[in-house]
Amino acid sequence: MPSLNQQFERIRQSATVAMADRILALKASGQPIIGLQVGDPDFGTPPAVLDAASKAMQSGFTHYGPSTGYPELRQAIAAKLMRDEGLAYDPGTQILVTHGGIHAYYTALQAILNPGEEVLVPDPTWATHANMVVMLRGNVVRVPAPAENGFIPYLDSWERALTPKTRAIVLNYPSNPTGAYPTREYLEKLQAFAKAHDLWVISDEVYGSLYYGDRPTSVAAVEGARERTLLVNSLSKTYAMTGWRVGFLAAPARVIGNALKAGQNSITCVAPFVQKAAAFALTDPAIQEATAQMRSAYARRRDLVLRIARELDSSKVLVTPPQGAFYFFLDVRPLHQSSVEICERILEEAKVGLVPGSAFGEQGEGFLRMTIAAADEDVEAGFRNIIQWAEAEQR
Repeated sequence: MPSLNQQFERIRQSATVAMADRILALKASGQPIIGLQVGDPDFGTPPAVLDAASKAMQSGFTHYGPSTGYPELRQAIAAKLMRDEGLAYDPGTQILVTHGGIHAYYTALQAILNPGEEVLVPDPTWATHANMVVMLRGNVVRVPAPAENGFIPYLDSWERALTPKTRAIVLNYPSNPTGAYPTREYLEKLQAFAKAHDLWVISDEVYGSLYYGDRPTSVAAVEGARERTLLVNSLSKTYAMTGWRVGFLAAPARVIGNALKAGQNSITCVAPFVQKAAAFALTDPAIQEATAQMRSAYARRRDLVLRIARELDSSKVLVTPPQGAFYFFLDVRPLHQSSVEICERILEEAKVGLVPGSAFGEQGEGFLRMTIAAADEDVEAGFRNIIQWAEAEQR
């Protein structure tokens, strides 16, 4: 029999998707599962965005479009980056429209990474950050981001991970799964490190608009960082458009030139009617207000979980308030079981779907990711079930 791609032997299937598939099967069999495992907003895409897409389809935007993205969408992305981050990008040469944030990350890596080169990836982080490097025949070096340091790598950990083969650093702030993000001072020091060693920085900022205190700083906003930063983002989380698959890469023009080749040879272009809807979503004032209301709902649910945590005062499930994104990374180390085992048991016995922290790296062991991108009543009932199960488990 012919052999398969050996790179894929080093990659596990997505734990999040696998859990979602399993929960769908359980629900189909009639089991009352509370799904708190998927990072998909429970809000519908704003109706006006649906109308914009429908009008675009009716107007004939159902064929190939420009592989870089329509000018109006690239201009809308540039305006968003200026509005939200204070970043000036040339929409003509420094922005590429992509098939979601994953594709933006893919094109970014394709643009800069040679086979055998190393990419420094924080641990824990979203599994695709490491898996995509492996798929493209690079090597992953995991940099510990321990709970004891707020899930941010110590600066000297980056230095210790460096080798002559190091090509890039990956950042993801606010983080999936922890919701953590560093200070501007930290990013300034990290940028100085990247400059000193001539490294690229790929910054996944898909959750950049979802925060609960001071706005996180984009590493691209740090002085001198733009020339080496590849900024990845999408409309999925902020605009409740996960299924639309539209995102973007903002980077130096020479990077975009390479990334465009990766895009042309993987998707050709993003669906034109989707691009028209995305441009509308990014620029319409009423849509910005709708996204603000979504963020307020996540903040309310965050407060709900914190209130319940204080009320139940569990010694087995420890809760740290996330700074951003829409997840809690629950500390279940006091239970002295693997996060996979705990997840399995909570699903079977407490009827709540979660993601084991080990799916995000070694530093995630002993933690569980719980989304608050779910209805208030599901968040409350699910979290109470988790605590009650954990407390009963220790009697």
